[in-house]
Amino acid sequence: MKFPVQVKINSKIVVMQAIVLAAGFGTRLRPYTNLRPKPLFPVANQMLLHRLLDQLAACECWPVVVNAHYLPEQIEAALDGYPNVELQVEPEILGTGGALRKALDSMNNEPILVMNGDLYHEINPEWVYHRHLLSKNDVTMALHDYPRFNTVQVGGDRVLGFAEAAQTNCLAFTGIHVVDPEVLERIAVGTFHHIIDLYQELAREDRIGYCRTDSAFWYDIGTPVDYLQLHGRLLEPVGDWEIASTAQVAPDAHLSGWGCIGENAAIGAGAVLHNCVVWSGAQVPKGAMAEGAIITGDTAVDSQLQDEDIA
Repeated sequence: MKFPVQVKINSKIVVMQAIVLAAGFGTRLRPYTNLRPKPLFPVANQMLLHRLLDQLAACECWPVVVNAHYLPEQIEAALDGYPNVELQVEPEILGTGGALRKALDSMNNEPILVMNGDLYHEINPEWVYHRHLLSKNDVTMALHDYPRFNTVQVGGDRVLGFAEAAQTNCLAFTGIHVVDPEVLERIAVGTFHHIIDLYQELAREDRIGYCRTDSAFWYDIGTPVDYLQLHGRLLEPVGDWEIASTAQVAPDAHLSGWGCIGENAAIGAGAVLHNCVVWSGAQVPKGAMAEGAIITGDTAVDSQLQDEDIA
């Protein structure tokens, strides 16, 4: 099952352009991010990055730049099916601000839609982009009420600042924002820069607005528990397993709850899996039992689950 992406609904088209940020290390998802960058984690057997690019393609968004630093060769390989997407490799990590400044050379002199490449969401990026165009903002942030991450201070339709920890009078940043190129020109080329540092200054100058996206599903997969819980949210309502066409599942294997089995994975005879995500190419031995596990196919990583998840 592919969970749907947005389709174009706005007939008054202004050509969008975007950058998808995919350079981070994903340290909270180790050891799994030792194997692949977080944007390449599969969700319901589709890479996060591919889902985001499909969302942008549904909006006829072009140009699109994807930046990379950590395991860039994997990001490059993942873009093979997206010939119109440009890869921006950063030998030195530049941070969000530095990456956006570098990407200006590949962009038109129009607002840029920015999406974090490691989030699952059903927010319509075209709607956010047009909200920015209809405003007089230099930056428009897509925000929602998500108490765990409510750190953006707002008043009226303005962003006032950013808190260090979640507060009750704040909203959460979805990782989607639109920024005018003139704003990014304030960042020195080739330097590391946190974009929020610049946004703090702009908020004090009353130059950042926001739009709310509370009605759209959004989920952070910052930890392994979050990653599994996202699958539960998506798959539990249908009570099913998403099994790739090239996966092999032994007839007497027992699959319960929800789960995913990726391309060319194999589930051995008598194996018992409950609420699990099995990555492409992984082999589950005959008679193995797993509950609430991410099974990658890498013996070094999967061995860490032996005591609590796989017997």
